[in-house]
Amino acid sequence: MTGPTVTGPAVSGVPAEPTAAILVLEDGRTFRGQSYGAVGETFGEAVFATGMTGYQETLTDPSYHRQVIVATAPHIGNTGVNAEDAESTRIWAAGYVVRDPARRASSWRARHGLEQELVAHGVVGISGVDTRALTRHLRERGAMRCGVSSVDGDVDAVRARVLASPPMTGADLTAEVTTPEPYVVPAVGERRFTVAALDLGIKATTPRRLAERGIQTHVLPAASTVDELLAVGPDGVFLSNGPGDPATAGHAVGLVRALLARRVPVFGICFGHQILGRALGFGTYKLRYGHRGINQPVADRATGRVEVTAHNHGFAVDAPVEGVTDTPYGGVTVSHVCLNDGVVEGLSCADVPASSVQYHPEAAAGPHDADYLFDRFRALLEAR
Repeated sequence: MTGPTVTGPAVSGVPAEPTAAILVLEDGRTFRGQSYGAVGETFGEAVFATGMTGYQETLTDPSYHRQVIVATAPHIGNTGVNAEDAESTRIWAAGYVVRDPARRASSWRARHGLEQELVAHGVVGISGVDTRALTRHLRERGAMRCGVSSVDGDVDAVRARVLASPPMTGADLTAEVTTPEPYVVPAVGERRFTVAALDLGIKATTPRRLAERGIQTHVLPAASTVDELLAVGPDGVFLSNGPGDPATAGHAVGLVRALLARRVPVFGICFGHQILGRALGFGTYKLRYGHRGINQPVADRATGRVEVTAHNHGFAVDAPVEGVTDTPYGGVTVSHVCLNDGVVEGLSCADVPASSVQYHPEAAAGPHDADYLFDRFRALLEAR
């Protein structure tokens, strides 16, 4: 079982009275609390997100598919849920873990409370958890599978189901989050360029950032062929964020190699960065506990500027940080690095028009330090 099993009144859209709930990690560590959101049971990879704000954008980010999010901010839900900030049409997180949920929403933009939204989407959560202790445990032991249950208090039984659930390593999830049909996001004002975006789990804000720069974006399913991408007459191709293990994305890697051979401008973010890395011949690996949140420091090695950036990734590209690496497509340098742990955060190609970053320059829900990367992409299209 990989998704939530929801029971009782939780499907009505109105929060049920809190019941006892447990969170069981695959190593047996157990936390007790109260149900928050839908009543039921869910399984996924337990990860912690360090953002103090932006929980609505986080929950609706397809990159969090099959993950149980632990919010490190102790107080969650006080701005409620609105109609403008969602990054997709649903909540993708498998579960939600909070310490102190707000009793009521206090923002003028709120349409309703966060718990009501979790119930409406069948998302099983738990509150009253010592999220600081849980986060420290995940930092020390690494991200791992977990189960959240408000219908079964038997720790051993829940843990057995956790151990039977699929791990994130080897997970091929793009087909579960991609758009089933192509769609177009028009440019704001005069259309200057056309971009084909490969939807590996794209966030809604990304095409809007492109549109602000006069770029019309054709969002295409992850299974699209090179011919289908090129049929829209793109000036460049965008590789989106998304969930899962990049080692499983053989189709996307082959697609990018075909684009590089044709010298089509390519810009990738997050999962798209990992796809470009693999297409260039680099490997990928799973991080111990990943980078998730909107406060991750990254250095732009070309300018020396330090950016505070938004991240959600559990895998990284294995590329030499120093010097120029020769690849089948020419020289490649590491353009950005994480200042917390030295992880590769960006790639820049010298001989083909391609680059990528590991983080989210669309800045939903902030910060905006990396917004200039969309200007760089536009400049790359202009130079074609």
